[in-house]
Formats: sequence, structure tokens, C-alpha cells
Amino acid sequence: MSELFKNIDARSRLAGTNKLEILLFTLGVDARTGRRETFGINVFKVREVMRTPAITAAPEMPPSVEGMVSLRGVLVPVVDLAKYVGVGSDAPREIMIVTEYNGHTQGFLVEAVDTILRLDWAQMRVPPDMLVANMGGLVTAVTELADNKLVMMLDVEKVLSETTRYDDEFLFQSIEPLSEEQGDHMVYFADDSSVARKQISRTLDALGVRYVGSINGRAAWEELKKVAAYAESTGRKVKDLVSLVLTDVEMPEMDGYILTKSIKSDPRFEGVPVIMHSSLSGMSNQNLGKSVGVDEYVPKFEPQRLATSLRRLLQLRGDAQ
Repeated sequence: MSELFKNIDARSRLAGTNKLEILLFTLGVDARTGRRETFGINVFKVREVMRTPAITAAPEMPPSVEGMVSLRGVLVPVVDLAKYVGVGSDAPREIMIVTEYNGHTQGFLVEAVDTILRLDWAQMRVPPDMLVANMGGLVTAVTELADNKLVMMLDVEKVLSETTRYDDEFLFQSIEPLSEEQGDHMVYFADDSSVARKQISRTLDALGVRYVGSINGRAAWEELKKVAAYAESTGRKVKDLVSLVLTDVEMPEMDGYILTKSIKSDPRFEGVPVIMHSSLSGMSNQNLGKSVGVDEYVPKFEPQRLATSLRRLLQLRGDAQ
């Protein structure tokens, strides 16, 4: 396992190329289907893979949370992914994937890890509606391997949100709406995580800002091109119709770097600011965002910070008009 991950730092250079590497893993044979499904997680979110250490049970935890482990003196919650996903397998969970994103560290128990697969985000497809329904929205993207095996990318942000069980209502209570003097704005945003889209929508609702949401970068770009065509046909500027674009980094078909680059390199979108909103909050990712023209970088699941950035950039837009 150490050999598998010794070059993770070098792999981070893939960011901004619309490429990614995913760690493939299994959870056991699903008693419902008799199949052993293959899942994936972006290597960027994986800190290490290890043999499952001794787990200490903790009271009043969600059913899929097995307890806590101590990693280098830090207590880390451990989630049994098979239980969480609903795979009724008796396979032992001998491997733990330690993940780090959104400022949190957690362990995911799995049956086995397979390999690291390098591919283009364009090869990652939006999951079919039937799969979304069967998996309860847990799959954000799928891809097919050469042997016709389907790989499902889990919405690990949703896993974190639903296993921490904290009440986030207070995070939105102090967000005040924009005043009439600050103008009427339209924000376009893209994110493949249903949990993230909900939080973005709640933040924009609290600000009193209209918005159009998309499930990935390609869908957002198609919407934005329609706006650009409409603006051109009516003799208007796109910046009068699109106040700001908010984008995630990791998305199937087109990631946030490519979406930002497309916007910033198209003269029709001159004057439209872009906020990058991601669970990958490392400086390397922020610098890559700046290199393609991102105006601001905001970590995910911090509505107050997001609202502050939105308010500031929208205020600047209003002052400039």
C-alpha cells in the first residue's frame, strides 16, 4: 500500500489539466445483486491507506460510524462505507482509506483497494437517473473501464455531511440579504455534489440573489454559452446578465479549472468574476485557480465566508455599473 501512494504529491500536478487519478476500491459482494461493485475516490482527497487499526466505539454515533481511531495523536472518526452505502456484505473491512477534505480527516473502511486509475474528467459521466435513485444520490460520476467494469465515484462530501450530524442551520441565520441599492444579480454555479449545491442555494437564498445551478462544469458552460448567444442577439453584454460564476473543482466531463479557463479566455465574458468553491483547499489548488483567472477561492461548507465573498464581488459589480 505504501508503494501505491508514494507519488501522491507528484500526482497533484495533474490539477488544471482536466485529468484526475482515482483510487479504486471494493466493499464486498452486494447481497442484493450478487455483484462486487467497484467504487472510486479522487486521490487528492486520500491521505493514506492502511490496515484497519483498533477502533474504539463511541456513544451516540450514526449507524455507519464504527467509532474512533487515534492517528498520530489525533482522534479520527471511522465510517464503514459498506454499511453507509447499503452493501449487505459480510466481507471483513481490513483496509482503511484515510481521507482529508473540507478541513476534516476521517477513515473509510473498505474490503480492498485495487489500483490508481489515471483518466480525463471528460471520461467521467453524469450517472444515469436509475443509478442515482438506487444509490440515494451517493454517486456523482461514473466511468467504464476497458473490461466493461463500471466505476462509481462516491459523493464523499455527502458522506461527511450525513455522518457528522451537526445542525448547520445557525451558519445561515446571520447572512443578511443584499439591499436594493446593491442591485439585482444573477449567479451561475456548478457543483456535482448534491450537498454542496444545497448549501450554495441556501447561501444565495439568504442573500436574496437569483441563481442557476448546474451539476457539472460542462452543463454550466452550455448554459453560459446560451446566455452569451442571447446577449449577442440583443446587443447586450454578458456581464449585464451574469453577475458572477461560482464553480467547484472536481466535476465529471469538465472540471472547474477548465470551466474557468473557458470563461476567462472568451472575450464575451469580460467583467464576469469567478469564485472557485472547493473542498480541495490547499495552496497548490488555489494557485492553479489563480493561474486560470479565478478571482477568489473559498473553501466549501463555510457559508459565512462564501456569503462574504459573494457580497464583496457583487457589490463591486454594482459599483462599476
